[in-house]
This record gives sequence, C-alpha cells and structure tokens, in this order.
Amino acid sequence: MKRPVVFLDRDGTINEEVGYLNHISRFKLLPRVGEALRILKEAGFATVLVTNQSGVARGFFPASLVEEIHQRLQEELSRFGAKLDAIYYCPHHPNDGCRCRKPKPGMVERAVKDLGLDLSRAFVIGDRFTDLLLAREIGAKGVLVLTGYGRGELTYYLPKIGLEPDLVAEDLLEAALKILSYENTSC
Repeated sequence: MKRPVVFLDRDGTINEEVGYLNHISRFKLLPRVGEALRILKEAGFATVLVTNQSGVARGFFPASLVEEIHQRLQEELSRFGAKLDAIYYCPHHPNDGCRCRKPKPGMVERAVKDLGLDLSRAFVIGDRFTDLLLAREIGAKGVLVLTGYGRGELTYYLPKIGLEPDLVAEDLLEAALKILSYENTSC
C-alpha cells in the first residue's frame, strides 16, 4: 500500500535561512521541527526532503558539505524521535535546465519510485513560491510556512504572481497539525 507523503523544503523551513549554507557551523534547526516531523511519521506520512542547492554548481561549497549537513540534520532529528525517510537535493545551477530543480518534479518522481508514495495524498511544505509551484505541478496541497522567506512571500510576492497556498502556517509544527486536521476532515 502506498503511503501519503509530505515533501519538505530545507532552508527556511527546517533550518534557519542564512542565504547559502556554506559551513556546517551555520546549520541551526528551527524550533519545533523535530516534534512536527515525529507527529507526521506517527500519523503514517512519509517525510521527504527536497531542496535546491545550487551553491554546489556555483562553486560556493562542495557536495560533501551538503551531505554533511544532511547527516547532521538526521542526527538532530533523532533526538526528537524523528527521521526523514529520504533526502534529495538538486546541485545544479538554475540555468542548467535540469529536471530536478524545484519547481520541476524530478526529485519527487525519484522519491515516488524509490519509496512507493501516494501523490493523491501529498503535501509540499516550504517558505518559497517554488515550493507552492512544485505542489501545483505534482497535484499536491501546497503549505506555506511563515519562517524563512515565507512571511515576505505571502505579503508581497505571491499576490503579485497570483499564487495562493492551500494552507498557511507559522512554522513546521503548525503546518503538520493543519495537515493532520485537513486529512481528518477530507477523508
């Protein structure tokens, strides 16, 4: 049986937004993230990180740093009894035209194939318009968190491009609770 899934952005959604996360010392998990991911897992959702990391292609940092950050992320989540099912990242430059750079669905397609996921019960959580466009692209519900760039996106950019999130939440924990409430009312 295929599992419902929550696809998550990284910077500004799970950890503090610092621009290019170019050193492990700059990685800081946002408050309540561990609890949010734990309750999603307990509710039966797969949790999958999908993140654009063009700093690799730009030469700002090596791919090994991205891997080190993701290992640290999983270690920190384990302290809360949480774990991501999978982590996918796009190391390409925006001009490369790759299929994996959000909002294109390449990372999601890989996750569906690798993990046997149910896209009819999928959510995408992030702090940027690209996360909402990805949700639209794959037929998922788009959830905007107001951490990272989210508050500015909601106030200034989304109205300009005519894009509305399905759900808006202060942070990842509130997003998780809203997803669970949405699932319970729509089943």
